[in-house]
Amino acid sequence: MALHITEECINCDVCEPQCPNLAIYMGEEIYEINPNLCTECVGHFDEPQCVVVCPVECIEVHPQHQESQETLLARYHRLQAESTS
Repeated sequence: MALHITEECINCDVCEPQCPNLAIYMGEEIYEINPNLCTECVGHFDEPQCVVVCPVECIEVHPQHQESQETLLARYHRLQAESTS
């Protein structure tokens, strides 16, 4: 699964620095999540940190990017390998 930010986002800026994969960025109007970088914090934390800190609960599972824990962990390992090379 990958997460996405809904239109309820108030651009409070608390989610972006919490993302260990740098998947959150400012879009045209609200923050967005790059599904190719989002691991839902698998490999880093027990739960997605953006969801934990969001004051308006506007971050949810993206219906078109539902992925298994194994897929998210594989992405985590790939991203870690890329960041050290």
